[in-house]
Amino acid sequence: MKHLLLTAGADINESLRSRWFLIYTLIFGGIVVGLFVTGLTESRIMGFTGLSRLLVTYLQITMAVLPLFVLITTVRSVAGDREAGIFEYLLSLPVGLAAWFWGKMIGRFVVVFLPVVLAMLLAVLWAATKGADIPWRQVLIYTALLIALAWCFLGIGMLLSTLARSADVAQGSAFMVWLFLLLFLDLILLGVMTREGISSESIIAIALANPLQVFRTASMMLFDPQLVLLGPSAYVILDNFGENGYLAWALAYPVAVGFLCSALGYFLFKRGDLP
Repeated sequence: MKHLLLTAGADINESLRSRWFLIYTLIFGGIVVGLFVTGLTESRIMGFTGLSRLLVTYLQITMAVLPLFVLITTVRSVAGDREAGIFEYLLSLPVGLAAWFWGKMIGRFVVVFLPVVLAMLLAVLWAATKGADIPWRQVLIYTALLIALAWCFLGIGMLLSTLARSADVAQGSAFMVWLFLLLFLDLILLGVMTREGISSESIIAIALANPLQVFRTASMMLFDPQLVLLGPSAYVILDNFGENGYLAWALAYPVAVGFLCSALGYFLFKRGDLP
């Protein structure tokens, strides 16, 4: 445990000194500040007002930005150390492979999630100073959804980082995974599968295997419990899950994917040719 915490702390300190963390923080902080400046907290769009309206927009932007940043920065962790020849130095230290791998993952999780939480807290503080109503249930569930989403793509990133033999290949693979999942939300899924005559239930089941789609649908459900915006597919989701059941699925499924991917990554990392 001591070595795991030390590894996590070392990764956090290294990340805090890097330029990507500064850019990453400025992006999420800039998103919230930009939403404040444009007056979204004072607007009414589709029935959403105040902080609720800001959260709707913020979560939709985060859904596209957060996974990409998590993947791009994480895939360099193992692949970058391998390419730089750090493993030879690592193997000479009294630190177990498990402590190094999981410590690195925990440290990276703290770093990638910290700016997102700070931006959310900034939105809550701004709403409180303006005297607006704070939807605490939505804020807490959204924070939990962001935790699940960050952990999911962190696990995928660690797996890709273990498989890749160079940092460039790892980054390219990460971008392709992100692009595929992003396109899979609508273009590929609705275009190709509907054209092939696949049943709506099968299409929805495949869609819910996509962590991004799960996150997007859950974020919509908090403001639209009947999922009117999804059309007829809402009946399939609500009939099989219900509102609370789907929110539980949206929290548990991405976390499970992250754990499975990271566990597979550790298995391959442990059995691989580290030097």
